[in-house]
Amino acid sequence: MNLNTLSLTVEHGVAQLTLDRPDRLNSFNDEMHNELRQALKMIKRDSEIRCLLLTGNGRGFCAGQDLGDRNVTPGSEAPDLGASIENNYNPLIRTLRTLPFPVVCAVNGVAAGAGANIALACDIVLAARSASFIQAFSKIGLIPDSGGTWLLPRLIGDARARALMMLGEKLPAEQAEAWGMIWRCVDDEALMDEALTLARQLASQPTRGFELTRRALAASSTNTLDQQLDLERDLQRLAGRSEDYREGVAAFMEKRSPQFKGK
Repeated sequence: MNLNTLSLTVEHGVAQLTLDRPDRLNSFNDEMHNELRQALKMIKRDSEIRCLLLTGNGRGFCAGQDLGDRNVTPGSEAPDLGASIENNYNPLIRTLRTLPFPVVCAVNGVAAGAGANIALACDIVLAARSASFIQAFSKIGLIPDSGGTWLLPRLIGDARARALMMLGEKLPAEQAEAWGMIWRCVDDEALMDEALTLARQLASQPTRGFELTRRALAASSTNTLDQQLDLERDLQRLAGRSEDYREGVAAFMEKRSPQFKGK
């Protein structure tokens, strides 16, 4: 696959996908959307891949949409932003949330607009100490998209989410960790080593069980307790039929390290 706006490597069961438009802070244009869509399709089909690590090249993770890629000038016809969301951002968020393995995000710099919410859609988010998150939509008269109005209140509460979205203030990575918005803030020079170590650890674990866990978590915000208990029963039934469960029990009984296959 020829990629101009991304780079992709696969090693030790981990697909590392790097947004690679550093001169534009890895902001999205049509080409990047298309390449990312194709890369994720390939990653999803590869049975050897058991974890995705998403990061950015250069001094930013992702600045959201590249406004220079749109014709927004006085007197010009208004662009259909809903079409862009429907065709690009919404499918991306849905894909990240439903991949059959964990998704780790390493935020190496500013994550703004859609870039911030794409990061938050991942399962586990690490951020460099110098990184920051900005709900920049209010600066140009838009509303948060890419799942932001759903994700952010659930992570940090309604009051903080509203203020970040309406004020558009920069949230440093250390504060994001303190608020529970991300998993961990690490020193800049340690970010990729720690992210790769975490991704490889996840790739060696029972990823079929992780997939079922994601399904349970996705349903929990709208289910009643009784509905969630029933869902846990049904998903646990599936997990109990997996090869990984049998291997995990056998390894426990034999006092050895398990060799999970994600099946």
